[in-house]
Amino acid sequence: MPYLRQTSRLTTTVPREFVHRAAVSEVLLTGWEAEAPAGSGGQDSFAVRAQWPRSHALFAPDGGYQDPMLLSESVRQIGSLLAHAEFGVPFGHQFLMRDMSFTAEPELFVADAAPTEIDMRTACRDIVQRGGSLTGMRYEVTVVRDGRALATAGAAFRCLSPDVYRRLRGERPTTAARTAPPAIDPGAVGHTSASHVVLARPEPGIGNRWELRVDTAHPTYFDHPVDHVPGMVLLEAARQAALASTGLPDAFLLGLKSGFTRYAELDAPCWIEAQPVLHGTAGEVLVRVRGSQQEKAVFTAELVLRSRTR
Repeated sequence: MPYLRQTSRLTTTVPREFVHRAAVSEVLLTGWEAEAPAGSGGQDSFAVRAQWPRSHALFAPDGGYQDPMLLSESVRQIGSLLAHAEFGVPFGHQFLMRDMSFTAEPELFVADAAPTEIDMRTACRDIVQRGGSLTGMRYEVTVVRDGRALATAGAAFRCLSPDVYRRLRGERPTTAARTAPPAIDPGAVGHTSASHVVLARPEPGIGNRWELRVDTAHPTYFDHPVDHVPGMVLLEAARQAALASTGLPDAFLLGLKSGFTRYAELDAPCWIEAQPVLHGTAGEVLVRVRGSQQEKAVFTAELVLRSRTR
């Protein structure tokens, strides 16, 4: 039975279990309401609310702007929220990210004297159910701030029962097999602490190719034990690779298009490669990123960066 959705405008967060977070401080969504009845025209629509904090341990505001990765994480949280609360997926099911994308205007990320409040108008499509249980869907999001639509986003996922997941994965480790190698300069990827850097220092002359640093003790990247590298960690690796490869550590991430093809395992090195190319007419740079493990593709991403003007 679907959970009773929040209808009060009193600000709180949704239950952390709905968005697969152990720490309440990592929950960005504050409520949701249905905009179209379930099953109407094969589409379900919801108004989801989110709040981006003025201070975050990992995705901290910088130079008067919020970190765009807060948008990606908000979009991710929408999928699991609606799956559990509106489509009845039991807790304990595993969610596999298939793809995620967004295109945003810089105005969306302006940091004010209060936390950033956004509305995320979400339409669920391509809903797949087997035996009355949701096994996957795609959803599209229009992001509204102060009455203005400033971004569009989308994502798709599959969800597996615990039994199916065990048959698929078997017993896998939930900790990294070795200590993370030394990080590249945090300033090159928009961070101030090496603990947040997910790219290892490359060998001289290797070019734009880095080993992924996997720290399963990191309180945000690995908020709870998992048997693979989470998709959001891979997206952060793509963002850091884009910044490092272009030499634009404070650039805006205004566009992202990503796809995931296989699990990034914890017991083998994963390699991140970046290729910047000129893009558009507004000084934007497109960076193509590829992650691979044991010579097999794990994910691909295209990121659009723009130098800051504020």
